Amino acid sequence: MKNLFLAAALALAALFAVSDAYAMGELLQAAGALPAAAPFLAIAGVGAATAMPRGILGATFRADASDPMAVLAQLQQAFNAFKAENETKLAAKAGKEDVVTNEKVDRINAAVGELQASLSELAIKIAAAAITGGGAPRPGDDAAYNTAFTAYARTGDGESAIKAQQFAGPRATLSVGSNPDGGLLAPVEWDRTITDKLKIVSAMRTLARVISISSTGFTKVYNDRATASGWVGETTARPGTGNAQFQQATFTTGELYAMPIASQQLLEDALIDIGAWLGDEVMTEMAYQEGLAFVNGDGIQKPKGLLQYASGTPHPWGAIPTVNSGAASALAADGLIDLVHDLPSERTPNAAFIMNRKTQGAIRKLKDGQGRYLWEPSTQVGDPATILGFPVAELAAMPDVAANALPIAFGDWQRGYLVVDRIGVQVLRDPYSQKPFVQFYSRKRVGGGVTDPTCLRLHKVAVNA
Repeated sequence: MKNLFLAAALALAALFAVSDAYAMGELLQAAGALPAAAPFLAIAGVGAATAMPRGILGATFRADASDPMAVLAQLQQAFNAFKAENETKLAAKAGKEDVVTNEKVDRINAAVGELQASLSELAIKIAAAAITGGGAPRPGDDAAYNTAFTAYARTGDGESAIKAQQFAGPRATLSVGSNPDGGLLAPVEWDRTITDKLKIVSAMRTLARVISISSTGFTKVYNDRATASGWVGETTARPGTGNAQFQQATFTTGELYAMPIASQQLLEDALIDIGAWLGDEVMTEMAYQEGLAFVNGDGIQKPKGLLQYASGTPHPWGAIPTVNSGAASALAADGLIDLVHDLPSERTPNAAFIMNRKTQGAIRKLKDGQGRYLWEPSTQVGDPATILGFPVAELAAMPDVAANALPIAFGDWQRGYLVVDRIGVQVLRDPYSQKPFVQFYSRKRVGGGVTDPTCLRLHKVAVNA
């Protein structure tokens, strides 16, 4: 059977003058006939293909990734392979592009994106382990409350005792009013773990300024800097000058909730870490919803997304300035360079790009006037990919590249965007609504918005005016 498969594969190679060497190597490897086929592959000029990582061949690499250093090495190798194939594609004369080469470039490009994402995920896991590992109590933890709360989560017993403890010890400063629905404030350690993990998972939380408040909102006062001045002589009259005007912007919080469900038997299993499970479930859902709101939320019962500041007067200082790509429906290297240089120099040291993965894939093919690629992969574990030397954060909710779209944002996010967290995550245990499952209605209040539009830039896919 192997010989028949090998003969068929070699016949296909002879039939197509320009064959996909990488895919052929993959097929032969799957059949277990690769060693016997090596001489034939060498004659066909595809011997080097079999040494490349499976991820480059279009297979799902991330599922097998466990060693960050190995993934980093394969990412660098894949990016070098991408550049080599892309150079071949660019060197082809107009109208004579090789269809197989084009497909190969796209496939390796996608693999580079997968490897970069895999490396980022491994870095997240390492950081998350550092947050939750060790098991040692930290300042502000309340071991007795944590124990009582975990027991309540498992069995539903001890609710009155937990309510009494909410107004003593570390929980006292986090208790504001009463909850008529019987919700209980989660233990201090759970609150911190959920917040920390959201900061790692959510690109906006990683880049922006994040504050915690104990009230319903946060108000910031803005000065329009309209105070006037002028030069005068020694005896020249000095008329009054214009005064500065003050305006304010209020960042209110909307309620974000998640409702993970578990069977009662699962909760009764002593091997299950209820805190870790609930934290992971809430983290996943809240990170997804926050990612959507931070990009395009309307500000009504949710954060106001950065794209809502693209036009009009959404802020006392106006809208976020927009820089065109220079092409009607695509990105261009010159447009990205214009975007970077449009930001004031004092804002660039901490600047970063925000975009989705498909947009990164499009930029990966672009080069500057000296033939250097704009996109570069991570150089070490924990570092992000860069464009024009600036870090890139992946935010899936950002738009794809299309005519008149705003697929890229750039700027100093610590100064430009604010995330407001209302202190405390409340959890309501509900064993009745969906028997035999127990629901954990978890809620927190989150807000956000642009604090300084002059620190940010949006990149619009459009020709220059």
